[in-house]
Amino acid sequence: MMEDDQPRTLYVGNLSRDVTEPLILQVFQQIGPCKSCKMIVDTAGNDPYCFVEFYDHRHAAASLAAMNGRKIMGKEVKVNWATTPTSQKKDTSNHFHVFVGDLSPEITTEDVKAAFGPFGRISDARVVKDMATGKSKGYGFVSFFNKWDAENAIQHMGGQWLGGRQIRTNWATRKPPAPKTTYENNSKHLSFDEVVSQSSPSNCTVYCGGVSTGLTEQLMRQTFSPFGQIMEVRVFPDKGYSFVRYFWSGSGRGESSPAGFQGHLNKTYFF
Repeated sequence: MMEDDQPRTLYVGNLSRDVTEPLILQVFQQIGPCKSCKMIVDTAGNDPYCFVEFYDHRHAAASLAAMNGRKIMGKEVKVNWATTPTSQKKDTSNHFHVFVGDLSPEITTEDVKAAFGPFGRISDARVVKDMATGKSKGYGFVSFFNKWDAENAIQHMGGQWLGGRQIRTNWATRKPPAPKTTYENNSKHLSFDEVVSQSSPSNCTVYCGGVSTGLTEQLMRQTFSPFGQIMEVRVFPDKGYSFVRYFWSGSGRGESSPAGFQGHLNKTYFF
């Protein structure tokens, strides 16, 4: 993929009205050569914003990571990639996809791009949202052109703070299932052995979903503790799923599994 195909233009918002194009260029050129700066002044009274174009994608990515949230003339600026028309969206099916979990509700796609941009050339990124409410589901995906960049991001970003939470990173192995109106359909439900065979031996976290009511941390501990020593339980009652983290990856892989409890048909797989 040619470097010219990579984004090089940043959106810089929440600017003070005293900020000028020469000042923006002076600030951003400390990171890399800038090709241009275009200031947009809103006549309706909103804060001005601008677009900064770099000659090199890596300088733009570094500037995004370094400048987002910094203060310029007393105001904390917001730096994002300039919006790319959807018609230019590229096929990323053969790229290297990273799962990003435990995202804070306020984290956006642009925040994820800013956090992972320094690790290499990103072909796509998105925070998954609930189609009904428009709110984040607490996870997302980042796609890299280069496998080494993706591996590096997984290794270094796992456990890092993004917003108000420590995020989890791993290889994205499957797309989230489409919303179902009922479980009494013809879709194939994986057996426990199939779940284990599809997961990495190094994984220690189990996802359990499909619990429509009564989901509590106590319930999850009682249900999953027979399979090993539990380090942590994260419960999302309003969304009907939870994560159970064991001290070692052999846990949760016994001869039986809690495929259903309290009358619910559950979905369980490893991360």
